[in-house]
Amino acid sequence: MKSFRDKRRDGRPHPARAEQPRPRDAFAAGRQQAAPAERRETKPAERQEAKPAPRVLARREGALPAERLPLILEVAPNADYALLDSGAGEKLEQYGPYRIVRPEGQAIWQRALPAKEWERADAIFTGDTDEEGIGRWRFPKTPLGETWPMKHDGIDYLGRFTSFRHVGVFPEQASHWDHMAGLITSARRPVKVLNLFGYTGLASLVAARAGAEVTHVDASKKAIGWARENQEMAGLADKPIRWIVEDAMKFAEREERRGSRYDIVLFDPPAYGRGPKGEVWQLFEDLPGLTELCRSILTPKPLAVVLTAYSIRASFFAIHALMRDTFAGMGGTVESGELIIREKSAGRALSTSLFSRWVA
Repeated sequence: MKSFRDKRRDGRPHPARAEQPRPRDAFAAGRQQAAPAERRETKPAERQEAKPAPRVLARREGALPAERLPLILEVAPNADYALLDSGAGEKLEQYGPYRIVRPEGQAIWQRALPAKEWERADAIFTGDTDEEGIGRWRFPKTPLGETWPMKHDGIDYLGRFTSFRHVGVFPEQASHWDHMAGLITSARRPVKVLNLFGYTGLASLVAARAGAEVTHVDASKKAIGWARENQEMAGLADKPIRWIVEDAMKFAEREERRGSRYDIVLFDPPAYGRGPKGEVWQLFEDLPGLTELCRSILTPKPLAVVLTAYSIRASFFAIHALMRDTFAGMGGTVESGELIIREKSAGRALSTSLFSRWVA
Protein backbone atom coordinates (compact mmCIF):
# COMPACT_ATOMS: atom_id res chain seq x y z
CA MET A 1 0.00 0.00 0.00
CA LYS A 2 1.08 3.44 0.09
CA SER A 3 2.54 5.79 2.54
CA PHE A 4 -0.77 5.79 2.27
CA ARG A 5 -1.57 8.70 0.47
CA ASP A 6 -4.83 8.29 -0.99
CA LYS A 7 -5.74 9.07 -4.35
CA ARG A 8 -4.52 12.15 -4.65
CA ARG A 9 -7.31 10.77 -6.21
CA ASP A 10 -8.53 11.40 -2.76
CA GLY A 11 -6.62 14.56 -2.42
CA ARG A 12 -3.84 15.61 -0.08
CA PRO A 13 -1.63 18.71 0.51
CA HIS A 14 1.99 19.41 -0.20
CA PRO A 15 4.80 21.55 -1.24
CA ALA A 16 3.36 23.85 0.47
CA ARG A 17 1.37 21.88 2.68
CA ALA A 18 -0.75 23.17 5.40
CA GLU A 19 -0.93 21.85 8.89
CA GLN A 20 -3.64 19.56 7.66
CA PRO A 21 -3.14 15.83 7.29
CA ARG A 22 -2.72 16.19 3.68
CA PRO A 23 -5.81 16.65 1.86
CA ARG A 24 -3.68 15.77 -1.01
CA ASP A 25 -5.09 18.54 -2.81
CA ALA A 26 -6.92 19.69 0.01
CA PHE A 27 -5.11 22.75 -0.31
CA ALA A 28 -7.27 23.87 -2.83
CA ALA A 29 -8.21 20.59 -3.61
CA GLY A 30 -6.85 18.45 -6.20
CA ARG A 31 -6.04 16.90 -3.18
CA GLN A 32 -6.57 20.20 -1.35
CA GLN A 33 -8.12 23.45 -0.61
CA ALA A 34 -7.45 26.98 0.26
CA ALA A 35 -8.10 27.39 3.90
CA PRO A 36 -9.19 24.43 5.98
CA ALA A 37 -10.21 25.02 9.54
CA GLU A 38 -7.18 23.30 11.01
CA ARG A 39 -4.72 25.14 8.86
CA ARG A 40 -2.26 27.22 10.80
CA GLU A 41 -2.86 30.94 10.65
CA THR A 42 0.01 32.74 8.95
CA LYS A 43 1.39 35.89 10.52
CA PRO A 44 1.15 39.21 8.68
CA ALA A 45 4.85 39.16 7.92
CA GLU A 46 4.49 35.73 6.38
CA ARG A 47 1.58 36.79 4.22
CA GLN A 48 3.61 39.67 2.88
CA GLU A 49 6.66 37.57 2.12
CA ALA A 50 7.50 38.14 -1.52
CA LYS A 51 7.61 35.13 -3.76
CA PRO A 52 11.14 34.68 -5.14
CA ALA A 53 11.73 35.35 -8.80
CA PRO A 54 10.72 32.33 -10.88
CA ARG A 55 13.48 30.01 -11.99
CA VAL A 56 14.58 30.83 -15.53
CA LEU A 57 13.91 27.75 -17.63
CA ALA A 58 15.32 26.87 -21.01
CA ARG A 59 14.76 23.75 -23.08
CA ARG A 60 17.53 21.21 -22.57
CA GLU A 61 19.71 20.16 -25.47
CA GLY A 62 20.39 16.51 -26.21
CA ALA A 63 18.44 13.44 -27.18
CA LEU A 64 15.21 12.82 -25.36
CA PRO A 65 15.09 9.75 -23.12
CA ALA A 66 13.43 6.64 -24.47
CA GLU A 67 9.76 6.38 -23.59
CA ARG A 68 7.40 3.71 -22.37
CA LEU A 69 3.70 4.46 -22.30
CA PRO A 70 1.04 4.02 -21.36
CA LEU A 71 2.23 2.13 -18.31
CA ILE A 72 -0.55 1.08 -15.96
CA LEU A 73 0.69 0.21 -12.47
CA GLU A 74 -1.81 -1.85 -10.55
CA VAL A 75 -2.38 -2.66 -6.88
CA ALA A 76 -4.37 -5.83 -6.28
CA PRO A 77 -6.32 -6.73 -3.12
CA ASN A 78 -4.25 -8.25 -0.33
CA ALA A 79 -4.48 -9.02 3.36
CA ASP A 80 -3.60 -5.44 4.37
CA TYR A 81 -5.72 -3.46 1.91
CA ALA A 82 -8.47 -4.10 -0.62
CA LEU A 83 -10.85 -2.06 -2.74
CA LEU A 84 -13.90 -4.23 -2.04
CA ASP A 85 -16.37 -2.46 -4.31
CA SER A 86 -17.14 0.90 -5.87
CA GLY A 87 -19.91 2.72 -7.68
CA ALA A 88 -22.47 5.51 -7.45
CA GLY A 89 -19.74 7.98 -6.49
CA GLU A 90 -18.35 5.99 -3.55
CA LYS A 91 -15.84 3.27 -2.74
CA LEU A 92 -15.87 0.51 -0.13
CA GLU A 93 -12.37 -0.34 1.15
CA GLN A 94 -10.86 -2.73 3.66
CA TYR A 95 -8.03 -1.16 5.67
CA GLY A 96 -6.75 -3.83 8.02
CA PRO A 97 -9.64 -4.67 10.38
CA TYR A 98 -11.98 -1.89 9.17
CA ARG A 99 -14.38 -1.46 6.29
CA ILE A 100 -14.48 2.17 5.19
CA VAL A 101 -16.79 4.06 2.82
CA ARG A 102 -15.53 7.25 1.17
CA PRO A 103 -16.60 9.46 -1.76
CA GLU A 104 -15.03 8.59 -5.13
CA GLY A 105 -15.97 10.85 -8.02
CA GLN A 106 -14.56 8.54 -10.70
CA ALA A 107 -16.75 5.60 -9.68
CA ILE A 108 -19.51 6.51 -12.14
CA TRP A 109 -20.61 2.90 -12.61
CA GLN A 110 -23.01 0.89 -10.42
CA ARG A 111 -22.06 -1.07 -7.31
CA ALA A 112 -21.44 -4.78 -7.75
CA LEU A 113 -21.96 -5.86 -4.14
CA PRO A 114 -25.40 -5.89 -2.50
CA ALA A 115 -26.39 -3.12 -0.09
CA LYS A 116 -25.94 -5.39 2.93
CA GLU A 117 -22.18 -5.56 2.24
CA TRP A 118 -21.90 -1.77 2.22
CA GLU A 119 -23.98 -1.58 5.39
CA ARG A 120 -21.31 -3.56 7.21
CA ALA A 121 -18.98 -0.53 7.06
CA ASP A 122 -17.19 0.46 10.28
CA ALA A 123 -16.61 4.07 9.19
CA ILE A 124 -18.29 6.35 6.63
CA PHE A 125 -16.98 9.73 5.56
CA THR A 126 -19.70 12.37 5.33
CA GLY A 127 -19.65 16.04 4.42
CA ASP A 128 -18.08 17.98 1.59
CA THR A 129 -17.59 15.81 -1.48
CA ASP A 130 -14.65 17.84 -2.77
CA GLU A 131 -11.37 16.11 -2.13
CA GLU A 132 -10.23 18.99 -0.05
CA GLY A 133 -13.55 19.60 1.56
CA ILE A 134 -13.79 19.24 5.31
CA GLY A 135 -16.16 16.62 6.64
CA ARG A 136 -16.43 14.09 9.41
CA TRP A 137 -16.53 10.35 9.99
CA ARG A 138 -19.62 8.47 11.08
CA PHE A 139 -19.22 5.15 12.87
CA PRO A 140 -22.38 3.03 12.39
CA LYS A 141 -21.28 0.37 14.87
CA THR A 142 -18.78 1.19 17.60
CA PRO A 143 -17.12 4.64 17.84
CA LEU A 144 -13.52 4.25 16.72
CA GLY A 145 -10.41 6.12 17.82
CA GLU A 146 -8.43 8.44 15.58
CA THR A 147 -5.81 5.80 14.75
CA TRP A 148 -5.57 2.05 14.27
CA PRO A 149 -2.67 -0.30 13.48
CA MET A 150 -1.99 -1.09 9.83
CA LYS A 151 0.71 -2.91 7.88
CA HIS A 152 2.29 -2.68 4.44
CA ASP A 153 4.58 -5.48 3.30
CA GLY A 154 5.62 -6.14 6.89
CA ILE A 155 6.00 -2.45 7.82
CA ASP A 156 3.71 -1.43 10.68
CA TYR A 157 2.18 2.05 10.65
CA LEU A 158 -0.91 3.89 11.86
CA GLY A 159 -4.06 4.45 9.82
CA ARG A 160 -5.87 7.70 10.71
CA PHE A 161 -9.31 9.18 10.25
CA THR A 162 -8.82 12.76 9.07
CA SER A 163 -11.29 15.54 8.35
CA PHE A 164 -10.32 15.41 4.68
CA ARG A 165 -11.51 11.83 4.14
CA HIS A 166 -7.94 10.53 4.00
CA VAL A 167 -6.61 7.79 6.21
CA GLY A 168 -2.88 8.54 6.18
CA VAL A 169 -2.01 6.15 3.37
CA PHE A 170 -2.30 5.91 -0.40
CA PRO A 171 -2.32 2.23 -1.41
CA GLU A 172 -1.83 2.83 -5.12
CA GLN A 173 1.68 4.08 -4.45
CA ALA A 174 2.78 0.54 -3.54
CA SER A 175 3.87 -0.01 -7.16
CA HIS A 176 6.31 2.90 -6.92
CA TRP A 177 7.58 1.72 -3.52
CA ASP A 178 8.31 -1.76 -4.80
CA HIS A 179 10.11 -0.36 -7.84
CA MET A 180 12.17 2.00 -5.68
CA ALA A 181 13.12 -0.72 -3.19
CA GLY A 182 14.31 -2.87 -6.10
CA LEU A 183 16.52 -0.06 -7.43
CA ILE A 184 18.04 0.53 -3.99
CA THR A 185 18.76 -3.14 -3.38
CA SER A 186 20.20 -3.82 -6.83
CA ALA A 187 22.45 -0.72 -6.75
CA ARG A 188 24.78 -2.48 -4.28
CA ARG A 189 26.12 0.87 -3.11
CA PRO A 190 25.02 3.66 -0.76
CA VAL A 191 21.87 5.31 -2.10
CA LYS A 192 20.41 8.68 -1.05
CA VAL A 193 16.67 9.25 -1.46
CA LEU A 194 14.80 12.57 -1.30
CA ASN A 195 11.07 12.31 -0.63
CA LEU A 196 9.36 15.66 -1.27
CA PHE A 197 5.79 16.09 -0.05
CA GLY A 198 6.47 13.00 2.00
CA TYR A 199 3.23 13.05 4.02
CA THR A 200 3.07 10.30 6.66
CA GLY A 201 6.22 8.56 5.51
CA LEU A 202 5.55 5.09 4.16
CA ALA A 203 7.66 5.69 1.05
CA SER A 204 10.49 6.91 3.28
CA LEU A 205 10.20 3.83 5.50
CA VAL A 206 10.25 1.48 2.51
CA ALA A 207 13.38 3.21 1.16
CA ALA A 208 15.12 3.17 4.54
CA ARG A 209 14.35 -0.51 5.10
CA ALA A 210 15.83 -1.28 1.67
CA GLY A 211 19.08 0.34 2.82
CA ALA A 212 18.86 3.95 1.62
CA GLU A 213 19.69 7.15 3.49
CA VAL A 214 16.46 9.17 3.31
CA THR A 215 15.57 12.86 3.51
CA HIS A 216 11.83 13.33 4.04
CA VAL A 217 10.37 16.82 3.44
CA ASP A 218 6.84 18.04 4.15
CA ALA A 219 5.49 21.48 4.94
CA SER A 220 3.11 20.10 7.58
CA LYS A 221 4.41 19.68 11.12
CA LYS A 222 1.50 17.40 11.82
CA ALA A 223 2.35 15.11 8.90
CA ILE A 224 5.99 14.96 10.01
CA GLY A 225 4.85 14.06 13.51
CA TRP A 226 2.75 11.21 12.14
CA ALA A 227 5.66 10.03 10.00
CA ARG A 228 7.92 9.89 13.06
CA GLU A 229 5.26 7.87 14.88
CA ASN A 230 5.16 5.45 11.96
CA GLN A 231 8.94 5.08 12.04
CA GLU A 232 8.82 4.10 15.71
CA MET A 233 5.87 1.76 15.17
CA ALA A 234 7.67 0.07 12.27
CA GLY A 235 10.73 -0.59 14.41
CA LEU A 236 12.91 1.44 12.04
CA ALA A 237 14.03 4.14 14.49
CA ASP A 238 17.66 3.19 13.85
CA LYS A 239 17.39 3.83 10.12
CA PRO A 240 18.90 7.06 8.68
CA ILE A 241 15.91 9.30 7.96
CA ARG A 242 16.02 13.11 8.20
CA TRP A 243 12.58 14.59 8.91
CA ILE A 244 12.33 18.19 7.65
CA VAL A 245 9.43 20.65 7.91
CA GLU A 246 9.94 22.92 4.92
CA ASP A 247 8.46 24.15 1.66
CA ALA A 248 9.49 21.65 -1.03
CA MET A 249 10.63 24.22 -3.58
CA LYS A 250 12.68 26.19 -1.07
CA PHE A 251 14.31 23.05 0.26
CA ALA A 252 15.28 21.84 -3.23
CA GLU A 253 16.70 25.27 -4.10
CA ARG A 254 18.78 25.23 -0.94
CA GLU A 255 20.07 21.73 -1.65
CA GLU A 256 21.09 22.86 -5.13
CA ARG A 257 23.10 25.75 -3.67
CA ARG A 258 24.70 23.51 -1.06
CA GLY A 259 25.72 20.92 -3.59
CA SER A 260 23.64 18.20 -1.91
CA ARG A 261 22.81 15.39 -4.32
CA TYR A 262 20.43 12.42 -4.40
CA ASP A 263 20.20 9.15 -6.33
CA ILE A 264 16.41 8.94 -6.22
CA VAL A 265 13.91 11.81 -5.94
CA LEU A 266 10.21 11.27 -5.26
CA PHE A 267 7.77 14.16 -5.52
CA ASP A 268 4.01 14.08 -5.23
CA PRO A 269 2.83 17.70 -5.31
CA PRO A 270 -0.78 18.82 -4.85
CA ALA A 271 -2.66 20.90 -7.37
CA TYR A 272 -2.48 23.81 -4.95
CA GLY A 273 -0.81 24.28 -1.60
CA ARG A 274 0.72 26.56 0.99
CA GLY A 275 4.04 26.18 2.76
CA PRO A 276 4.83 26.78 6.44
CA LYS A 277 5.52 30.47 5.77
CA GLY A 278 2.60 31.09 3.46
CA GLU A 279 4.42 30.08 0.27
CA VAL A 280 1.92 29.43 -2.51
CA TRP A 281 2.18 26.45 -4.84
CA GLN A 282 0.29 26.23 -8.14
CA LEU A 283 0.93 22.96 -9.98
CA PHE A 284 0.91 24.14 -13.58
CA GLU A 285 2.94 27.25 -12.75
CA ASP A 286 5.51 25.70 -10.42
CA LEU A 287 5.88 22.09 -11.54
CA PRO A 288 8.29 22.80 -14.44
CA GLY A 289 10.68 24.65 -12.12
CA LEU A 290 10.54 21.98 -9.42
CA THR A 291 11.09 19.22 -12.00
CA GLU A 292 14.17 21.08 -13.25
CA LEU A 293 15.39 21.40 -9.67
CA CYS A 294 14.97 17.68 -9.13
CA ARG A 295 17.27 17.03 -12.09
CA SER A 296 19.82 19.54 -10.81
CA ILE A 297 20.19 17.80 -7.43
CA LEU A 298 20.82 14.32 -8.80
CA THR A 299 24.12 12.51 -8.25
CA PRO A 300 26.41 11.78 -11.23
CA LYS A 301 24.98 8.24 -11.35
CA PRO A 302 21.29 8.70 -10.45
CA LEU A 303 18.73 5.92 -10.37
CA ALA A 304 15.30 7.51 -10.79
CA VAL A 305 12.99 10.50 -10.41
CA VAL A 306 9.32 9.74 -9.75
CA LEU A 307 6.52 12.30 -10.19
CA THR A 308 2.92 11.58 -9.19
CA ALA A 309 0.09 14.00 -9.92
CA TYR A 310 -3.30 13.73 -8.28
CA SER A 311 -6.59 15.46 -8.98
CA ILE A 312 -5.59 17.51 -11.98
CA ARG A 313 -7.44 18.04 -15.22
CA ALA A 314 -4.71 16.85 -17.53
CA SER A 315 -3.50 13.82 -19.43
CA PHE A 316 -0.42 11.91 -18.33
CA PHE A 317 0.98 12.91 -21.72
CA ALA A 318 1.44 16.44 -20.32
CA ILE A 319 3.73 15.42 -17.44
CA HIS A 320 5.33 12.78 -19.70
CA ALA A 321 6.44 15.48 -22.15
CA LEU A 322 7.69 17.66 -19.27
CA MET A 323 9.79 14.83 -17.83
CA ARG A 324 11.28 13.88 -21.21
CA ASP A 325 12.23 17.47 -21.94
CA THR A 326 13.71 17.95 -18.48
CA PHE A 327 15.84 14.81 -18.68
CA ALA A 328 17.03 15.35 -22.25
CA GLY A 329 20.66 14.33 -22.65
CA MET A 330 20.62 11.98 -19.67
CA GLY A 331 19.60 8.81 -21.47
CA GLY A 332 17.41 6.39 -19.59
CA THR A 333 13.69 5.99 -20.07
CA VAL A 334 10.63 8.03 -19.08
CA GLU A 335 7.73 5.76 -18.14
CA SER A 336 4.31 7.39 -17.77
CA GLY A 337 0.74 6.34 -17.20
CA GLU A 338 -1.71 5.83 -14.38
CA LEU A 339 -1.80 4.23 -10.95
CA ILE A 340 -4.85 2.03 -10.50
CA ILE A 341 -6.40 -0.14 -7.80
CA ARG A 342 -8.06 -3.35 -8.91
CA GLU A 343 -11.49 -3.85 -7.39
CA LYS A 344 -12.19 -7.14 -5.60
CA SER A 345 -15.93 -7.41 -6.34
CA ALA A 346 -16.11 -7.06 -10.13
CA GLY A 347 -12.47 -6.64 -11.13
CA ARG A 348 -12.90 -3.08 -12.35
CA ALA A 349 -9.91 -0.73 -12.30
CA LEU A 350 -10.19 2.50 -10.32
CA SER A 351 -7.71 5.10 -11.54
CA THR A 352 -6.19 7.13 -8.72
CA SER A 353 -3.54 9.37 -10.26
CA LEU A 354 -1.20 10.12 -13.13
CA PHE A 355 2.52 9.51 -12.91
CA SER A 356 5.73 9.90 -14.86
CA ARG A 357 9.13 8.56 -13.83
CA TRP A 358 12.58 8.81 -15.32
CA VAL A 359 14.69 5.72 -14.82
CA ALA A 360 18.39 5.65 -15.62
